[in-house]
Amino acid sequence: MPAATLPEIREAEAPPDIAALYAALREASGVPLVNLIYRHLATLPGVLPWVWQAIRPPLRDGSLAGARERLAEAIPLPPVRPLPTAALPPADRRDLMALVETYNRGNLTNLILLTALRRALEGAPAEPGPPPPRRPAPPGLPAPPPIPRLADLPPELAGAVLALAARHGGPGVVPSLYLHLAHWPGIPAALPDWLGAALDPAAIAAGRDSAVRLALREADALRPGLDLRDAVPGDQREAVLGALGRFTRQVIPAMVPIGLALRRSLTGDANLAQA
Repeated sequence: MPAATLPEIREAEAPPDIAALYAALREASGVPLVNLIYRHLATLPGVLPWVWQAIRPPLRDGSLAGARERLAEAIPLPPVRPLPTAALPPADRRDLMALVETYNRGNLTNLILLTALRRALEGAPAEPGPPPPRRPAPPGLPAPPPIPRLADLPPELAGAVLALAARHGGPGVVPSLYLHLAHWPGIPAALPDWLGAALDPAAIAAGRDSAVRLALREADALRPGLDLRDAVPGDQREAVLGALGRFTRQVIPAMVPIGLALRRSLTGDANLAQA
């Protein structure tokens, strides 16, 4: 599938029933935007209400927050240099850090939850580790600006965004973080220099595989908490499994290490900047 054509219902264009589910997802996850996987699932008739029913309990009881924290600590990262102070004005650095944290929280949440849902639908044998510690909901994050449309970007900026996506190979999806970074027009082209080895295609593939493997344990620990009382609506089961497979095996796990590496670079903390 071409990178720019993945069907989705954007937040600003959602009809009232979908908008209500988007609001519930934002409130329960503590993520002030609706990630692409849900915007895509909203295009499948009846699917998003079913997904929300299934994943709501772990989001609300604190177990997901503990699993998310544990997964973030377990994922290995290549060394990342602190971003020089002069690279961004203070206000831009603050806003960029908030955006990166929004994506980190969303990607970790969705990798665990949706892997659990996929494996439950597949009937995969569960191999749970110890249950995650329950954590209170983290502080809220500021709402980010709207995600730009790729077609609306100037050609040079769109090319830089697509070049970042091309480093991932395979799934043909432009990660929303890369599009969001276009609000700072110089960043997409500068990101490979900032993150160095973390954006090498081989490192992206290795980081993706590690995130997938480590997320399985957290996902299986959460599977008993899913509310799967009903079957997937209509004839959408294969479409749902296809979307969950693409996002939990490719798109999301590839972005988890990149988001965590970008957080480390932006903090400028030498202790955080180690592998």
